[in-house]
Amino acid sequence: MMKNQKRTLCVIAIIFVAFSVIAFALPFEMNGVFWLSYIFAVVSILAQIYVLKAAFAGTESAKSQFYGFPVAQIGVVYMCVQLILSILFMTLASMAPIWLAVILYVLLLAAASIGFISTDAVRDEIIRQDEKLENDVSCMTTLRSLVYPLAGQADGDEVKKILQDLADEFRYSDPVSGEALKDIESELEVLVGKLQNAVSEGTESEIIIMSKNIKNTLAERNRICKLSKKK
Repeated sequence: MMKNQKRTLCVIAIIFVAFSVIAFALPFEMNGVFWLSYIFAVVSILAQIYVLKAAFAGTESAKSQFYGFPVAQIGVVYMCVQLILSILFMTLASMAPIWLAVILYVLLLAAASIGFISTDAVRDEIIRQDEKLENDVSCMTTLRSLVYPLAGQADGDEVKKILQDLADEFRYSDPVSGEALKDIESELEVLVGKLQNAVSEGTESEIIIMSKNIKNTLAERNRICKLSKKK
């Protein structure tokens, strides 16, 4: 992360130096239009430090970094457009009215600011929804991971088939939890724990009974899940 920050600062510094060399090396007329264009161009370059930090700071996963690219893109597009406009107005500094430069630069800055704020807000909401979904499916994911290996741990073809069927029931169940499912999923956790004990002890009759109870409870859980989504 520190290396990426240093690279970003180096790129920004290079752009700043290159633009400054162009601005002062070429025979532009250094009037009000020139200095206004130069100031807004420098602001657009330095703004990348904040924009890129806001886009990628605190993002550890590849997915969250991917969501930061549209935010960073707004800043880069603003800088490129501003630099082009600044050079154009510097070239025409002797004849371009300063009021036109002011209006264009301010409108461009305002549009970029609104785009940045909106895109950043959308990015934060997408990340929040992803985190919420991960939390919502964590219960069923855990239960599935507990049930799946049981068939391989049990003895007897009949018991193995029953446990495999139960694993399939979990596989095809809606993974998203909710407040309405809290109690019945807690009941499922208790039943799965008892089933694990029965499998480890090799109690065939207990395995069959517990599997049937879990299957019925899981069916009720799925029914409540469908009803809650219709509301």
